[in-house]
Amino acid sequence: MGEVRIMDKKSLIRLEYHKVKEQLAAHAGSVLGKERVMELEPVDNPLIISRWQAETSEGRDLLRLDPLAEFGGWRDIRLQLQRAGRGALLEPEELLAVADTLTASRIIKKFLQEKQERYPILSDLGLSLASLPDLERKIKQAILPSGEVANGASAALAQIRRKLTGAQVQIKERLEHVIRSPNYQKYLQDPIITVREGRYVVPVKIEYRAQVPGIVHDQSASGATLFIEPMAVVDKNNELRRLIAAEKQEVAKILAGLSAQVAQHAEALKISLETLGDLDFIMARARYSQKLHALAPVFEGEANLNIRLGRHPLLQGDVVPVDLRLGKEFDTLVITGPNTGGKTVTLKTAGLLVLMAQSGMHLPAEEGSRLGIFKQVFTDIGDEQSIEQSLSTFSSHMSNIVEIVSKAGRDSLVLLDELGAGTDPAEGAALAQSILEKLHSNGAKTIATTHYSELKNFAYLRERVENASVEFDAATLRPTFRLLIGRPGRSNAFEIAARLGLPAELVGRAKEFLTVEQVRVDELMLNLERTQQEAEANRRETIEMREKARALKEKYEKMEFDLAQKQEMILAKAGEEARALVKSARTEAESTIKELRAELTREAAQNRETAIQLAREKFVKLHKKVKKAAPEKVIAGKAPSDLQKGEEVYLPKFNQNGFVLAPPSADGEVQVQVGVIKITVPLKELRRVERTRPAVQDAAAGLALGKAREISHELDLRGLYTEDALLEVEKYLDDAFLAGLPKVRLIHGKGTGSLRSAIQKHLSGHHRVKSFRLGGQGEGGLGVTVVDLS
Repeated sequence: MGEVRIMDKKSLIRLEYHKVKEQLAAHAGSVLGKERVMELEPVDNPLIISRWQAETSEGRDLLRLDPLAEFGGWRDIRLQLQRAGRGALLEPEELLAVADTLTASRIIKKFLQEKQERYPILSDLGLSLASLPDLERKIKQAILPSGEVANGASAALAQIRRKLTGAQVQIKERLEHVIRSPNYQKYLQDPIITVREGRYVVPVKIEYRAQVPGIVHDQSASGATLFIEPMAVVDKNNELRRLIAAEKQEVAKILAGLSAQVAQHAEALKISLETLGDLDFIMARARYSQKLHALAPVFEGEANLNIRLGRHPLLQGDVVPVDLRLGKEFDTLVITGPNTGGKTVTLKTAGLLVLMAQSGMHLPAEEGSRLGIFKQVFTDIGDEQSIEQSLSTFSSHMSNIVEIVSKAGRDSLVLLDELGAGTDPAEGAALAQSILEKLHSNGAKTIATTHYSELKNFAYLRERVENASVEFDAATLRPTFRLLIGRPGRSNAFEIAARLGLPAELVGRAKEFLTVEQVRVDELMLNLERTQQEAEANRRETIEMREKARALKEKYEKMEFDLAQKQEMILAKAGEEARALVKSARTEAESTIKELRAELTREAAQNRETAIQLAREKFVKLHKKVKKAAPEKVIAGKAPSDLQKGEEVYLPKFNQNGFVLAPPSADGEVQVQVGVIKITVPLKELRRVERTRPAVQDAAAGLALGKAREISHELDLRGLYTEDALLEVEKYLDDAFLAGLPKVRLIHGKGTGSLRSAIQKHLSGHHRVKSFRLGGQGEGGLGVTVVDLS
């Protein structure tokens, strides 16, 4: 999978590829990253291009998702690794650089391992990063951030430095005694202690040399002062020098040991350093992409390009983007139009974006830009007159074009600026047509700019050749810099000349020299240009109106949905309030019944039960009245038809999804599995699942679902008094109904049968009870009453 270089140096310079690399290099954070940028050239290997583009895209993702991720902090230690490999002693600053690089490598590797699923390509690179925590720790323990070797680097060094400090203190104390002594003060130039040649001395006046015995180490520039080491401290100074020598020796020993360990891991450190350089190069491309607001192109098929709103990366300010396509519907594009209209910029944009894409860089263009892979890119752009070779502009261009024609093929992109210019117009136009014909027959993908009107006809008369022009605003007489494919351009020479100040009579006289056919063609082109501008303006206005209509439609659909949701919530709330009122009334009625029973305890059983029945009838009337006042909860949509077993349904009452256990029964009841609960509900309360329902439950749904999860299928009443048992039955029947239980068992025991009789009498005519019976074999017999709920 070798890298194939596809451009010679002249073509790279003509397209200003080196300036793009300079901008890219500014986003690299290291010397190694900048070196990789400056060595970069486009390739034609699709696997390499795909890899590079994927790396850049992942880098962009990292900048977006983890903007605080740190990929710097390391140093270029290639020289240090070479020196350590040769056995050299690394200085403390050099060892610190190695430690900093190890720290950065460890942090980056850890980050990429944690984000492996998010950044697989970068994480794969991160596997090559060295992780040497022991060496990193030893260097940082031994070398202080200031670059000095720490006392704790070794026990011997710590001991030597303690002795060194002690010796210095003793020397200074003795010399302090000397300079403060009244006997010596008159001999001293100044009462200070200084150092000469690494030994402590005092400044003595030269005339008193004999009065201060000692060793002379230096003399002042004036000659009036001698720096003498008194005999009293000679031995101590000798000891101090010995300790300093021992310190240097121990420091050298520590540095040698650390340098040897660096040399031992030199290969792993080199690989790690190269990987750090690669990562910096990738992140530089990602930062450059971010700066340009660029996107990754889509590579497909043979050599072709379809650039959507591409921008020249080197132009500053408000750049007019260009739509450019080549290689699908046509292979040759002839661009005509006035000077300063942007034809040359269009050529350079096309060439430069191809080079950037095949160098792994994103394109400053809109999403959906597509490219094939070009194996060769040839250019003939700009004035290349050579004084040294005594070649005219025309000759220089022809020499270049001769080489292009001989080498260009199906996978080549050829960019020709002002083809045929610099010579007689008739001959230049003829040559231009011949050259384009040859390139077209070779299958080259060619974009050529020209002033010659003959080339417009050339494009009309040949297949897979298309005209294009740079738009010129007839109203302002200024170019718009927009490329219009499918329409030949006008030179607009008369309009431009008039705008620049050429007298109107001269412009009018010039028009008289045109033939009638030329005038007609020019007027036709002008009308066509105006018509197309109007059509384009109408098209843009239509697109804007369609977008506004779409936004309004989405807005009103959302409002309609929100209103429906609000209506449902209001109705649900009203129903809930009504049910709360019913519950309150029921509680009050039960309390009244209980009090009445207490009062009538001494009355006959028949009269007591009659009074109870009257009270219950009042409660039923109250319940009906409240129920009539409370609105029913409106369930949106239609009840489903032809429900099948296993089909998923939505229960609006519970705001839950469930699965049908059996088709609807004759009376319109459906058994549904909701989670672990089986319930029977009317068909009209079900809806087919068509979309994801909100997970929020209203109060009624939460209550019902809670009951469904907590309620048992049987109630044990054994041991209760009759009145207490009947109250429990009433509450249980309400809960069972709310939970959707179709059938329940009331366990009252056999005993004397009085509790059974009271319960069954209570069940007779109950609004929750469809039917009831004694338990059968296996169900509890006479000790159980089985109730079917309505």
